[in-house]
Amino acid sequence: MSLAFFKPLSLIVVASSLLIACQPSSNSADSTDTKSQPQSETAAQTNSFQQQTPTQASKADQVIEQPITILALGDSLTEGLGLPENEAYPAQLETALKQAGYVNAKVVNSGLSSETSTGLVNRLDWVLKTNPDITILTTGANDAMRGIDVKTVESNLRTAIERLQSEGSVVVLSGMQIYDNLGGEYVDAFSEIYPKLAKEYDIAFIPFFLEGVGGVAELNQSDAIHPTAEGYAKIVSDNILPVLTPTVESFVQSKTDSTK
Repeated sequence: MSLAFFKPLSLIVVASSLLIACQPSSNSADSTDTKSQPQSETAAQTNSFQQQTPTQASKADQVIEQPITILALGDSLTEGLGLPENEAYPAQLETALKQAGYVNAKVVNSGLSSETSTGLVNRLDWVLKTNPDITILTTGANDAMRGIDVKTVESNLRTAIERLQSEGSVVVLSGMQIYDNLGGEYVDAFSEIYPKLAKEYDIAFIPFFLEGVGGVAELNQSDAIHPTAEGYAKIVSDNILPVLTPTVESFVQSKTDSTK
């Protein structure tokens, strides 16, 4: 799947549906959806799935006791809309990190359905109370679905990155890609925001959060928008961990060095 802006018809269908699903009335954090009730899962299915969650090693070669708080900050894609909390990506990521040896890793799910980048900025004071060591920032899809000015999205991302960094949190930026119906000029401008900011702020970058999952029917729920547990497992193993792991290792090393 190309990391240039994403054009297959499958993603066009997914992205077109996202606006219908979110249905917010404003750009503020007050415009939120009530989280869907978790889908029914048997205990056996849940346990079986968790055992199959991909990790970088089936058994950790080393135990790292350094506490790490990771803030998963974003919209419904972060929240895991439609799934039990333990199947959303933040919970799966925490499990994967612990299985990799980071036994005191904690991933805080701060996803909010329907939220735009403006809403995210408006609640930064609140989410920063978690004192995150690392923040995975994933926002902008709902802005694009509403055709919000690219300059506004970029400004909000800058504000979020700078505020998080000022509070000592290492930022990992997740890129988003949009469909062509908004016009080539908008699509191009939107697509350029994320790599440009990642380079400018010299931060870790996930080129496309939904790479390998967006538009793949069997990895998405019936709404064709939000990933299934298996879809999130692929996102964690293939998209997040390859970028996040070096960041975590660097954080742990910096803490080790500071105690010498």
